[in-house]
Formats: sequence, C-alpha cells, structure tokens
Amino acid sequence: MATLLSARGRRQAEARSAHPGGEVRLALPPALPATLGCDAVGVPARYGFRLLSRLPGNGCVFADTEWWWWIVPAGSDADLRWPLPSCYAVDAYVPDRRPRLIHRPGTTSPYTPPIPLYLMICQLTGVAPAWTVPGVGTRL
Repeated sequence: MATLLSARGRRQAEARSAHPGGEVRLALPPALPATLGCDAVGVPARYGFRLLSRLPGNGCVFADTEWWWWIVPAGSDADLRWPLPSCYAVDAYVPDRRPRLIHRPGTTSPYTPPIPLYLMICQLTGVAPAWTVPGVGTRL
C-alpha cells in the first residue's frame, strides 16, 4: 500500500512539474504515450463544453476554472494562426491554475485531431480560418 501511495505522489508531482513563469506541463496518463510529441490548445472555459460535445474526436482534455486544454501533436501550430482568444502551448506548458484531466479518450491516442479543433474554434470565435502553405502562390 505504501508503494502505491508513493507512486501516486510521484505521478502527481510530475503532473505539476514546475516551469519558469508559473507554468506546469500537462501530464498524460501513462497508458497514453505521446509518440508524436505533445502540445496543447487552450480556450476560455466558456467554450469548453461546446467544443467537447461537438468535436468528432477528443483526446485528453484538461481544465481549470478559467481554461480548457486539448492535447494535440507537437507542431500543430505549423502554418496555422490559432484565433484569439485561444492559446497554443508548446510542450503542453500551461499556466499553473491546477489543471486536471477531465476527459480521457476511448482510444490509445491522447490526441485531439488539430484541424477539426482549429475549425471548431474558428467557428465558435467568429474568425475565418487562415493558414498558409509555404512556397505556394497563386497567379491571376
């Protein structure tokens, strides 16, 4: 029993591993490895339930009183401009407001597909989707 309690304490400490600037790294459940790296996309809590219920697939979702965070593969900000008020967190370092895991996926992947998440955030915030493709231009 003592071993289980000490292991649990270590996991909680890892979940709250401090980062300069009052940030913590969101800790994924051990059974859900982040083989593609791990970033997070946050939205104010007022959008949380709507996104969670409307997305076709949700990975790990963390929440605190002010923000909800979706785990996405590393680099999901490449060529995308995530609309305000959303926030893109590289390496899943988020403000330390005691975020906790509120949704665990029913699959073996911790990720939410970033493109549907991006499009849904654009729709909820009233911002037109905008991304660029390097080296591709149009001629009229």
